[in-house]
Amino acid sequence: MHDWKVSVQEKKRLIDGALDELIPLVFPEELYRAARYLIEAGGKRLRPIVVLLSARALQPNIEIEQILPAAAAVELVHNFTLVHDDIMDADETRRSIETVHTKWGLSEGILAGDALYAKAFEILSYTLAKPENVTKCLRILSKACLHVCEGQWLDITFENDRRISEAQYLEMVQKKTASLYAAALAMGGILADGIEDEIQAMWEFGLAMGIAFQIRDDVLDLITPYDVLGKDRGSDLVEGKMTLIMIHGLRHGVKLNLSELTAEREIDEAVKTLEDAGSIAYAMEKAHEILDSGKSKIASLTDSEAKEELLKLAEYMISRTY
Repeated sequence: MHDWKVSVQEKKRLIDGALDELIPLVFPEELYRAARYLIEAGGKRLRPIVVLLSARALQPNIEIEQILPAAAAVELVHNFTLVHDDIMDADETRRSIETVHTKWGLSEGILAGDALYAKAFEILSYTLAKPENVTKCLRILSKACLHVCEGQWLDITFENDRRISEAQYLEMVQKKTASLYAAALAMGGILADGIEDEIQAMWEFGLAMGIAFQIRDDVLDLITPYDVLGKDRGSDLVEGKMTLIMIHGLRHGVKLNLSELTAEREIDEAVKTLEDAGSIAYAMEKAHEILDSGKSKIASLTDSEAKEELLKLAEYMISRTY
């Protein structure tokens, strides 16, 4: 029987090897140590993995090694967003280690993120595919980066604004988180020479996957302890983030004084209040609903091991515990 987890882990190892090779410690070495820092700290490599799975789903015999640079480029963009996100949120830990700007300094953190961003597009150009397909991937990844910036801008402006609606939250998440998943899946389809309808189906599946992933992330921020999550629990609450959980809670009469959430006990009480209001359960129901809609977009694609892995991975993303 096909073991999708083993297959996904094999792809992760290939991606890790490519990342190590494609970001050498050149002069000035400390810049590249800072740029590699979060990558070397771990990570699930979900976004680059779906590049490879999408390509294999449309062209089962495609040479994975030839498109590894495109997958690596997506991971570098993701890590760039993490470095800058930590700076904007003034977070001190990620993946159970110091954030880049905490370890090296604010200016150095900005430069490390910028280096990852620039390196991503250089590496993408190394992809061994039709030049016109590589150009399409470059365009899609660039657009995704713009969408991430738009989404992050919205996320910042939404903080502590209790008028934010569910529709506004979903639009923000689609830009900030889901656009990179959508780009990753579309890039795989492009590199596999997929037809327009197939690439569009992958894009829409990626959007659904990314939105569901972010909703689950919002839930984990509330329910997962530091030693598992690798960052402080309840940070979204403390920062006044308008997550789907908060929006539902406020709509159902939950009253929280976010400025007073300074101790673990106070965060526990706030989480229990949201739980009792059904807000956490509602968010997870919404995540499953959105993902199911996304899965229907690729239902007509030919069944294959890669397609099965994509669907299994999507389910894992909304059931994961860290």
